[in-house]
Amino acid sequence: MTSVVVPFAGSAGKTRLDTSARTRRELSLAMLADVLAAATVVGRTVVVTPDAEGIDLMGADVLDDPGGGQGAAVTAALARLDGAVLVVNADVPCVTPFDLRALLDATPPRGLALVEALDGTTNALGLSTPAVFEPLYGPDSARRFLALPVETVSVAIPNIADDVDTQADIDRLQLRCGPRTQSILAGTAP
Repeated sequence: MTSVVVPFAGSAGKTRLDTSARTRRELSLAMLADVLAAATVVGRTVVVTPDAEGIDLMGADVLDDPGGGQGAAVTAALARLDGAVLVVNADVPCVTPFDLRALLDATPPRGLALVEALDGTTNALGLSTPAVFEPLYGPDSARRFLALPVETVSVAIPNIADDVDTQADIDRLQLRCGPRTQSILAGTAP
């Protein structure tokens, strides 16, 4: 069975968005909810977060973030899983179950598939097994993941490649976002 890991830094994240702390919190939670709506359809989903309070986990399990960044959070979740795993960032609100299944299908039998963000970071990984993961997140991480000594493939899945870091991202993606994110952007509660 496929598992999905969603690292979530907490609702205080998205500090590059030029909005109030309340709006950033609401938007972060809405994007997470849209990601979870897709992920929980695909497989057992684990959210790794330091802040699960106020989160509608939509059937996902929660794991306390051990601290140390995204790589450490993913490593902690993978230690409890086996088989094929998808790792999906919490700020890709356009993602659908179809997109996640496409990433899973593209994952080599003994390797990994990745979806690169426009800035060269990594928005999602498809892992044939947790053992192929290395905590390589950060600037230019896609290149580092592709250089691992396992079979790797880069996959173009626009709904996963498009993440939200800035107001320009929101402006560009607004009409493609999931319903919870669109609701917050429209100024109404979900």
